[in-house]
Amino acid sequence: MITIRRGNERGRTRLDWLDSYHTFSFDTYYDPHWMQFRSLRVLNEDVVAPGRGFGMHPHRNMEILTYLLAGALAHRDSLGNGSVIRPGEIQRMTAGTGIAHSEFNASDSEPVHLLQIWIFPERKDLTPGYEQRRLDRDAMRGRLLRIAGPPGESAAVTIHQDAHLYAAWLEAGQQVTHTFAPDRHGWLQVARGQLECNGHSLEAGDGAAFSTETQITLKAVTPAEILLFDLA
Repeated sequence: MITIRRGNERGRTRLDWLDSYHTFSFDTYYDPHWMQFRSLRVLNEDVVAPGRGFGMHPHRNMEILTYLLAGALAHRDSLGNGSVIRPGEIQRMTAGTGIAHSEFNASDSEPVHLLQIWIFPERKDLTPGYEQRRLDRDAMRGRLLRIAGPPGESAAVTIHQDAHLYAAWLEAGQQVTHTFAPDRHGWLQVARGQLECNGHSLEAGDGAAFSTETQITLKAVTPAEILLFDLA
């Protein structure tokens, strides 16, 4: 069974500096049917106006991933980290016992477009941590590349949960297949483009949940960028 979450049915927050779509309940948006999927708690698609952003604010007991689609995002946190994240990079924060951070559009002229992902950790009160890594974009072309995974797995960044995040760039006509181990679950997020998944048509902003599929095949109709979560 595949459950589709259409992009235009997501929650939305619109401010003078922020346009944010919420796949799951978030902040003032509440939908009891879309609270989370397995350990995946938040999947927000944000567009932030030039020179604007989120001031310093705290988090606890969450694994937070930031994936850039366009523009540049300036990051500061209470651990002393300061960086600019760009497309082709991924950032991971372990909030654990507590961390504060700010995120601002690093440009004064262009918007920044990003996906922010929150995953429940395997246990509470982990030591806060931070990683930022450049991804092998060539390795993402035409195949699924694991970009985040549990400790000890081959991935760009570590998340403290039995969760694996893959990314792929597909040209029109290209396809990839992913097989789920028994009792595993999946979430697909289309970041851009259009594709077909096991007979379903999906486009940018759409998501799909898998709980009984043993295998999915993703075929790009147009050039597409996708994220795939393989979850316990």
